[in-house]
Amino acid sequence: MAVPKKKTSNARRDRRRAHWNRKAALAAQKALSQGKSVLTGRSNSFVYEVDEDDEDDEE
Repeated sequence: MAVPKKKTSNARRDRRRAHWNRKAALAAQKALSQGKSVLTGRSNSFVYEVDEDDEDDEE
C-alpha cells in the first residue's frame, strides 16, 4: 500500500535553496572577474582567439 512521503521541513528547504544561491553567486562572481581580466588584457588562465580584423580596426 502506498504511503505518503514525509514533508520536507522549512529549515531543510531553506538550507537547500541557500546553498543553490551561494553556488550561483560564486559562479557569477568568477565569470565577472574573468570577463574583467580578459578586457584588461591581464588574463593568464583564459585562452581565446583574437581576430586579426579586430586588431586592424583599433589602430
